[in-house]
Amino acid sequence: MGENDLVLKVTDVSKSFSGVQVLNRIQFELKKGEVHALLGENGAGKSTFMKILLGIHTADSGSILFKGKEVHFKEPYDALQAGISMIHQEISLIPNMTVAENIWVGREKQFYKHGFIDRKAQLAKTRELLESLKVSIDPQAMVKNLSIAGMQMVELVRAVSYHSDIIIMDEPTSALTQSEIEVLYRVVKGLAEDGISVIFISHKLEEVFEICDRVTILRDGHYIETRECAETDMPTLIRLIVGRELNQMFPKEEAPIGEEVLSVRHLCRSGVYEDISFQVRQGEIVGICGLMGAGRTEIMRGLFGVDPVDSGEITVRGNRCKIRSPRDAIRCGLGMVTEDRLQLGGIRILSIKVNMTLVYLKKLCTAKLFVRKREESSRCREMMELMEVKAASVNQAISQLSGGNQQKVIVGKWLMNQPDILILDEPTRGIDIGSKSEIHRLISNLAKKGMAILMVSSELPEVLGMSDRILVIREGKIVAEHNRGDVSQEILIKEEFGAS
Repeated sequence: MGENDLVLKVTDVSKSFSGVQVLNRIQFELKKGEVHALLGENGAGKSTFMKILLGIHTADSGSILFKGKEVHFKEPYDALQAGISMIHQEISLIPNMTVAENIWVGREKQFYKHGFIDRKAQLAKTRELLESLKVSIDPQAMVKNLSIAGMQMVELVRAVSYHSDIIIMDEPTSALTQSEIEVLYRVVKGLAEDGISVIFISHKLEEVFEICDRVTILRDGHYIETRECAETDMPTLIRLIVGRELNQMFPKEEAPIGEEVLSVRHLCRSGVYEDISFQVRQGEIVGICGLMGAGRTEIMRGLFGVDPVDSGEITVRGNRCKIRSPRDAIRCGLGMVTEDRLQLGGIRILSIKVNMTLVYLKKLCTAKLFVRKREESSRCREMMELMEVKAASVNQAISQLSGGNQQKVIVGKWLMNQPDILILDEPTRGIDIGSKSEIHRLISNLAKKGMAILMVSSELPEVLGMSDRILVIREGKIVAEHNRGDVSQEILIKEEFGAS
């Protein structure tokens, strides 16, 4: 590969924060028209590296050559103007504006006519851009009315509108269904054919092989290796990422299945789900799968009292429960790790200690409602040790932790309250491969100790690998039920889509 083939060449880039080495002599090369995966566990240095490329942070040493010239971006605007843009995992669009307005926000001057924005010209330019990328979205549609996949496409179109040479995509498929992912793949491949280079950050290793040309691995702030995707395999990639063999990605241990703990009968919410009936037994992991929008999360929210239900009966250990709020659910012995761990499951600006003891706090209070601080810290440290949370102290803000450690804190919060039933909604979304294995091992151990577990997941290998029974949800109904080992991924996909 010659120097003329490169659009980006990073050599020996290092970065420290408060004396802690975060990046140590990182190497990275990106060809014109290449889709290049950047992989590593949470905390490997990917985010810091991208922030340096975008001008958010300044490297302590090393060089960055962009289109053959050394660059030192001072802010994201400089990188954007030069031709480097990024699509973040969190959607950054303005909900109450149209697609066209979002794409050109901050650049309206190019459509000024007699001091006013020429909306016809703006719409025409937007349609031209959408058509060139073969993206079927109405430029006049309000962004708040789009699906998550539609919003991701708008983000992508906006990045292209800057005539970017490099587009960085951070976990772009984490909230998409399989059919939506395939549309995104098509658009990304089209960008590469047009000479645009893509840095593709993902924890889903199967999509690296599907869409990427090469892959670079970082570990603990160090450059490990760059490989051609066609010349490597999944076990090798996992070993390079985690630095060890992961022989069991889904370490499901056989647990004795006991008596019925949870019974749900004819649960309904008009227009969302209907006639939902199932049981979960002691030591059992019941996996729930279905396409996005099928009603999986909505059923769990109804069960936990987050959203009201119209009718139905919930029984815990033989006792009928009236669950009108999460407080009622907790009293009945339920816990729930939500799909979005920080938006709904925790308070990002507060410490591990506060987040972990939220549900248990009442039991830590004296008769005069003062918190027993020593016991609070002690309990938190014990749970952190049990969950193997990697953090500086119990007082570290949860937002400063890696995704895997955040998830461990949120799970630990519920374990501290010792629920009979634990609902896990997307327990490993956005978590690196090593942390996934640890979370899976934890789930298996909880079941082995007798906890009843409901696990919602979009990742069918996870559902198949961890579940004793599987429920398939489609259009707000349970359409199939399978025992462990009796079903394949292909059958589950057909049932999710309703294909014969």
